[in-house]
Formats: sequence, structure tokens, C-alpha cells
Amino acid sequence: MKKLLLLAFMVLFSCQESKKETKSSHSNLELQSDSLQNVPQEPYYVDIKRNDLKLEKPVYGEWRFFNKEKGQSFNQFIKTKHVVPTKEENIIYLKPIGKFNALQLKQIELVRQYLQIFFQLETAILPGVSNDIIPNNARRKGSMEQEQFLAGYILREVLKKEKPKKGVALMAVTEKDLYPKPEWSYVFGLASYKDKIAVSSMYRMQKEADFNLCLERLLKICSHEIGHMFGLHHCVEAHCVMNGTNSMSETDNHSIRLCSLCQRKLNSGFKYDNLKRLKELEKYFKENNLTEGLQLMERDLKSIQ
Repeated sequence: MKKLLLLAFMVLFSCQESKKETKSSHSNLELQSDSLQNVPQEPYYVDIKRNDLKLEKPVYGEWRFFNKEKGQSFNQFIKTKHVVPTKEENIIYLKPIGKFNALQLKQIELVRQYLQIFFQLETAILPGVSNDIIPNNARRKGSMEQEQFLAGYILREVLKKEKPKKGVALMAVTEKDLYPKPEWSYVFGLASYKDKIAVSSMYRMQKEADFNLCLERLLKICSHEIGHMFGLHHCVEAHCVMNGTNSMSETDNHSIRLCSLCQRKLNSGFKYDNLKRLKELEKYFKENNLTEGLQLMERDLKSIQ
């Protein structure tokens, strides 16, 4: 069985990047590695680095308290095999599974719009399927009598069969709670980075959350997870959306912004226009009343002017 990477630490949320190099990289990566390792940083990354906030010493319960990660330098990222978009594979897909209300459908569309801006790649929503696609042997009742789906079944039996045209990443979104195996209470999601597929649940993100808080959580979790698919490890350099997390409250405290180092890594293979991306993110946060994200983008824009 191919390695499945849990988006949870015990019963709390986390995302773990693969410690093994995947074989899904494109053949030109080695050529990129030699040419990019010693390239000086562009002024853009130097300018926005002043807005990176240093991480505080972790406290008990937080991800970094239990996980002593060494981080990932730019050169290490370049040397590591990872997915790079090509003309043949350059679309991020979302696949709804379940029965969503109007507000949930709106959030899924807003996530699609955000991911398209965040990664500067075309993003599309595949036709949704009903919960009937999940058989009884992949369902159970949770501790609060809520229905739960076996996350691994969705990966193996639903997503792996999907072959969307020009797909570079595929993430399912469900409104049902998820569990990874019988002895676990729940997970927020599950992913196979080697197969470039993942599933995330909206169920717990909505608890005690208004529309905007739930949306912000979805934006953080989905961009973080797909960031892993493109080779980004957990960030230990600054407050960043790629920081590891152990709980929803820790996720809420994390930044929605990619730090300067993680932006440089991502852009090395994507080659998008940094200024265009910043302006589009600023507009998105403003239109959707996401104050923190808006302030962060305004600060970065001011730094490069």
C-alpha cells in the first residue's frame, strides 16, 4: 500500500510532508536544480523578508513542541524531487463529495478562486458526487453519533480513479467527518502526496465558526496541503501558512501568508509574476472581508514599492 500521510497528530489536526522523495517529479527538475541553486535572490524576496515574523519558542501542545523539524532550505528544496506544473499538467481540481448547503457551496467556490490566485494555476471544480458513493463498510458512527467516512477509502476507491484532464493536484472536499482507521477518533483530512490526491473535511472547521472563520480555515488548510504536493516542507523559519499544526486553535493562530522563503521555493518552478499574485490576493481578501490576509498583502505591497 502506498504511503498515506495523515493530516492529524493523534486526534488533532496536522499535515506531515513526505520524508521520501516521490517519483512523480518531472524529468527537467535535475536541470533546474543545477541552474537555480546559486542564483541570487530577486529583490522581491529580499524586500518582503522584512515582513516575515520570527516564530516564538513552542509551548506544550503545539506542533513544534513535539516535532523537531530541521526545515528545508532553498537549495534543499531545489535538489528534492517534487511536482512541477507543466503544459500537460497544470490544473488543480477540487471534487465535492456529499450534500452541501448553499453556504458550503459558496465556500468551496471561494476556495477554488483562492487556490487559483495562490498558486497562479487554473483551478476547477469537478462534478460532485453524493455520499452514496461511500459503502457501509467505509462508514461508522463517531463519539457524538455523527456519521464518519473512512478517509483512505475516498483516496483509494474514489480519487485514484479520477483522471481529470491536465490535472496536477486533486483534492476532495466532504461535509462529513473523517476517520483514518478504527482506533482513531477522527482526522481533518488524509493525503497521498505520491498520488497527488487528498481529502479534507469541512465538518469540524465549521464548529463554533462564522462563515469567514470557516472560510479562512479552509483557505489555510487547502493551500498548506497542496503546497506539500508541490514540495514545500513544514516551515520553521517564520510565521507561515506552511507551519505545522496540532489543532484547529493552532491553525487559527497561524498566518495565511507564505513567508519569503516558501514563496521563493514555489515560484522557482511556477515562474509566476509575484506582483500580480500579491495584487490579486489583496483584492481577494478585501472582497471577502478577510482582514488579516488583507493587511499582510498590503504590507508586502508597500515593501516592494
